[in-house]
Amino acid sequence: MNGDPSVPEAGTYAVDFRDGSVGRVMGCEGGLVHLRPLGGGREWECPPESLGEAPAGVVLRARVREINSEGRLP
Repeated sequence: MNGDPSVPEAGTYAVDFRDGSVGRVMGCEGGLVHLRPLGGGREWECPPESLGEAPAGVVLRARVREINSEGRLP
């Protein structure tokens, strides 16, 4: 547990209200939350006050894409 109720727990999904990006919360360091795009990619930082809970439908679609792409690997 991170101890700060404004910071989402690692492993949860959040939306960055600054541009609408959705990512998986990787952790918090230096007062910024680190997010990774759904499906992988480069992490980005976001202030906790600019984050909100990601819509369930968005997360579900992204997880299905992840699982489908994993099934296509050699």
